[in-house]
Amino acid sequence: MTKILAKEKLNDSVTRLVVNAPEIARAARPGNFVILIPKENGERIPLTIADSDPDKGTITIIFQIVGATTKILDSLKVGDQLNHLLGPLGASSHIEHFGTVVVIGGGVGIAEIYPAVKALKKAGNKVITIIGARNKDLLIYQNELSVVSSQLLVTTDDGSAGQKGFVSAVLKELIAAEKIDLVFAVGPVPMMKVCCDVTRPHNIKTVVSLNPLMLDATGMCGVCRVTVGGKTKFACVEGPEFDGHQVDFIELTQRLRAYKDLEAKALDHVCKLLI
Repeated sequence: MTKILAKEKLNDSVTRLVVNAPEIARAARPGNFVILIPKENGERIPLTIADSDPDKGTITIIFQIVGATTKILDSLKVGDQLNHLLGPLGASSHIEHFGTVVVIGGGVGIAEIYPAVKALKKAGNKVITIIGARNKDLLIYQNELSVVSSQLLVTTDDGSAGQKGFVSAVLKELIAAEKIDLVFAVGPVPMMKVCCDVTRPHNIKTVVSLNPLMLDATGMCGVCRVTVGGKTKFACVEGPEFDGHQVDFIELTQRLRAYKDLEAKALDHVCKLLI
């Protein structure tokens, strides 16, 4: 079992945990994720590794409370043990010198882009980072990303911080102003789809990180299947990053909605138990 060393509430629904995991910390690369079970007989969930420190033997994971298991995870305290932690999993991000790269994070995806932004900047790229949330209270990782980005642009739906509007509007402005060599987007599926719609007419390669339902994380159960370029892919072993212009977002959206009713019932049950 793995000990929680630090816990911080980034806002009302997003929590940051620093976990003791020396072997994972040494092997982790941008784009990797872990599968964890917070308590015995619990559900397996995938979470992106938001940072790692091989010297300290720690990894950082960020999660949003959206269901029963993340609610249970959020109930754990510093010093508690995770029942199960497996990783690093998934194919790591492809990092090289591309030129000018726009990295976009929405919601909890803002924290998930942090390792990629660091690695892309270290590889010599000009990295323009765009982050967006519904309002200023939901923005996270602004300080961290401002340090590792060439430029950080902030948007909020209500205009309470940064530019009012969506990340896609800022992306359009950047494309009109300069040559963009690569776009990398992580966040809600609708946001990633819109970003791909913006870049497609300009033939700008756009990479998205897909986090559909995952179970065994070995590619055997088929739960995380997605259609990319007309072919079935398994996000846990062939992803989670794919060419966004090839992703069937309609199918992905339908699959992610399949268990909403059951997830709501499970969350309600857990909330009652934790009272």
